[in-house]
Amino acid sequence: MPSNSLVGVKLFRRGESSSTDATADSTADANGGVTAATTRNSSTATLGKGRPTPKRRDAQGKRRGPVAPAPLTAKEARARRKATKGSKEDRKAASAERKLAAQDRRARMLAGEDKYLLPRDQGPVRAYVRDVVDARRNLVGLFMPMALVLILSMFAAPRLQTLVTLVMLVMMLFMAIEGFVLGRIVNNRVRERYPDSADSGFKLGWYAFVRASQIRKMRAPKPRVGPGDAV
Repeated sequence: MPSNSLVGVKLFRRGESSSTDATADSTADANGGVTAATTRNSSTATLGKGRPTPKRRDAQGKRRGPVAPAPLTAKEARARRKATKGSKEDRKAASAERKLAAQDRRARMLAGEDKYLLPRDQGPVRAYVRDVVDARRNLVGLFMPMALVLILSMFAAPRLQTLVTLVMLVMMLFMAIEGFVLGRIVNNRVRERYPDSADSGFKLGWYAFVRASQIRKMRAPKPRVGPGDAV
């Protein structure tokens, strides 16, 4: 008769836990035949928290607290807006602070502080171009006021329309010639002082032309040099 033997049996008392992950039951026949082993996992499953993870907007909504109900009347809506905006004195003080901050930024921009300038005006190269233009007496700067005078005279005396048109064409021709010459001068001087500048010749020339076409008192930033000064 084949005899059965029980191998590797370990008894545990109540309250103890095994540190092993598997136990094997081995069975062998009397003739020394094939041995079969069956393994089963005894790892204990970790219990979850029993609820899904809340979404971010749900969690933030809980932290914000209850939402106030919508106003039922227009009077209640106005009162709620007034309470949100604050008192009249607070609004006046905030408005005054904003005006002072805007005036300070404009003053710094007109003074040429690089931090407060527009992107097109920032950088030492553009500042140098402005100085070169401001140190010259440019004929192109007179184009806008002269064109305005000619247009008004054309309405006042329609018979002068042909003459006014001819004069404006001549002015535009001189303006184009001066703009080309000014662009060449600016590009040559920038290449000498800033050889590593990445600005193209057309951009610098156009920037100088636009600066020169403005009335001197209306230029922003304000000129740092006077006409005829060495730059």
